[in-house]
Amino acid sequence: MAKADRFKLINWYPPLIGAGIRVIENSADFTAITVEMKLRWWNKNVVGTQFGGSLYMMCDPFFMAILMTKLGRDYIVWDKAAAIRFLKPGRRHVRAHFHIPPEEIARVKLEADTKGKYDAEFEVDIVDTEGTVIAKVHKTLYVRRKDAKRAEA
Repeated sequence: MAKADRFKLINWYPPLIGAGIRVIENSADFTAITVEMKLRWWNKNVVGTQFGGSLYMMCDPFFMAILMTKLGRDYIVWDKAAAIRFLKPGRRHVRAHFHIPPEEIARVKLEADTKGKYDAEFEVDIVDTEGTVIAKVHKTLYVRRKDAKRAEA
């Protein structure tokens, strides 16, 4: 099983199962992941649309997972901040496509190496089955080489 295919095992992570979130595709080079959440009775809010917490949850770990995988064990990658902007009610199944191009991964690595630490920022749109953007998520990830802290002391 290829590394990218193994990542789909996250579909068995109980919080994702509970929200109805599934990784449906990831690239062989692990720079892109597509996630889907079908509208179900258990992830609807009181007015019958996608629950906002589930919409955010479908975007929580994936930029971090890409960077952790691509940068390797010599780097610390943590979620530092996040914001979600709801634009329209989610009345259908929704998807989010996370992608960090290799050039951007190289830039994040260079910034972390030269500055000691770096706050990388990413955005993703949550779209419904008709292609309508229903929410925008902004993520800030803290990135640092593990030996950087010792080097700074």
